[in-house]
Amino acid sequence: MNRPTSRRTVLTAALAAAATAGAVSSAGSATAAGAVPSADAPSATPPHAPSAKAPAVDNRFWHSYTDWRSGTGAGTRAVAGRRPGLVIDHATARTDYTDPHTGTTDTWEYATWTSPVHRSSVPATEVIASWNADTPAGTWIQIELLGSYSDGTWTPWYVMGRWAAGDGDIRRTSVDDQTDGKSSIWTDTFSVDDPASGLRLDSYRLRLTLHRTPGSRLTPTVRRIGAMASDIPDRFTVPASTPGLARELRVPRYSQNVHAGQYPEYDNGGEAWCSPTSSQMIIEYWGRRPTAEDLAWVKPGLADPQVCHAARFTYDYQYEGCGNWPFNAAYAATYDEMSSVVTRLDSLKDLETLVRAGIPAITSQSFLKEELTGAGYGTSGHLMTVIGFTDDGDIIANDPASPDNEAVRRVYKRREWENIWLRTKRYDANGKVRSGTGGVCYLYWPARPTPRQRRVLESFGLM
Repeated sequence: MNRPTSRRTVLTAALAAAATAGAVSSAGSATAAGAVPSADAPSATPPHAPSAKAPAVDNRFWHSYTDWRSGTGAGTRAVAGRRPGLVIDHATARTDYTDPHTGTTDTWEYATWTSPVHRSSVPATEVIASWNADTPAGTWIQIELLGSYSDGTWTPWYVMGRWAAGDGDIRRTSVDDQTDGKSSIWTDTFSVDDPASGLRLDSYRLRLTLHRTPGSRLTPTVRRIGAMASDIPDRFTVPASTPGLARELRVPRYSQNVHAGQYPEYDNGGEAWCSPTSSQMIIEYWGRRPTAEDLAWVKPGLADPQVCHAARFTYDYQYEGCGNWPFNAAYAATYDEMSSVVTRLDSLKDLETLVRAGIPAITSQSFLKEELTGAGYGTSGHLMTVIGFTDDGDIIANDPASPDNEAVRRVYKRREWENIWLRTKRYDANGKVRSGTGGVCYLYWPARPTPRQRRVLESFGLM
């Protein structure tokens, strides 16, 4: 499970405070790792009048050769081929970056790419970016977001992550204390501070900064960059759906609790590793896994060392946990020919559509013990994998919060599970209002999916 005080609990408290006080105090605008070339802000857009019939989720991802050429590059180059990508062609400048988690200052050279402005079909209260990249030793990337509000103003450039697949050059990290008094970054999520005000994010663009050791010919290769924008209405309950599928996918089973006490430097050990454990299950479902060389650092004799590996290489040194959503997706995409995103789904019908096509999902939810029959625990934030549906439409989940691998497969009542996953508001054990994730999930799939899988992913705006 995630740490007891999850990002969503903190976010709920912040929104409540904003509604009472009318504003969130500014801690200054976001800054890049160093001086980076600026880009034009998105054009101001007219105020948005929300519609009850408007869609709730918008996905936009850049990943094709045409996509990469549609952006504005400074020293970057689009590469064609089986898996198009973006690389450093030539460095445009240098910067000194002091890693806040090691205190080490190093000089890096860099190049940048800025996406076209994307006007979201959903004027949004939240935006979550995700990316797929290769970062060989001596390289790393930074992801930023610049958005246009519905009142005609725009955000600063917000840092959505500083990321490397390894941890030898920089420590991958989210960036705290980013706000402009209208919105804030909560670990990995852009959030409008006071959604009740009617303010929304109408459009945005993303900026990539690709770093490398000065004078080298090294380069990161970014395969995919994009974001999910959403405006999920406040709700304690959601309408019940009608079952439409009975199918179970054969997904490996791993328990996070088998690793209790192991590697406490990564979020106090396995009892907090629900996210990387879930990620590893789905990675292996697709036939990928770390090599013996990859796992050489793990202490001999530990069961399922690949779960320890996943925890180390999803760990966010600022969040001090393995539950950073985009970092998990980025980890999955470090495996050969894998793609991944963080998104939201509207309903269990969407999950059924994915499972029918052979695509399992990793879902995020929080609940009291009595709200999910058979779980045996309550949580302020937890990830599990949905692998199928019973004949009655109940949820078949590989739940890593289990005593051992054999016990990981669970069946949860459809109505209970549906509500705790899709709601945005809930009550904690003390009767206080807390937040729910509103259908957040990670999706991983092969870079070359089957035609049926491709059609399904395209229907969600993910291909």
